[in-house]
Amino acid sequence: QEQLVESGGGLVQAGDSLRLSCTASRAIFSSSTMAWFRQGPGKEREYVAAINAKGWSTYYADSVKGRFTISRDKAKNTAYLQMNNLKPEDTAVYFCAADQDYTDYVQFLQDGHFDYWGQGTQVIVSS
Repeated sequence: QEQLVESGGGLVQAGDSLRLSCTASRAIFSSSTMAWFRQGPGKEREYVAAINAKGWSTYYADSVKGRFTISRDKAKNTAYLQMNNLKPEDTAVYFCAADQDYTDYVQFLQDGHFDYWGQGTQVIVSS
């Protein structure tokens, strides 16, 4: 049974927006840092954004700062990644991840810290 379910990917043009969603079970979501990673064609996996369990600590990769916003909705057990002004270099498979160890310092997390992963959702940005 999948623990994290992503949705919202698709094919868009440069400058467009997309919102990715990641829904988790309540047991996972309530205590977890939620994050988004991505892996583009021929590239290593990149830590894109994260938000801690209390929602006040966030992290963004330099490549997405000012364009992407991560958020979480406790009532829906869902984390979101709002992606604006998309660029062709944002093309990747986007993965949601959850880390159940509480932290106030999400900027220091690495993929090995995360306990649960989604199946990935494809985002393609055409020029």
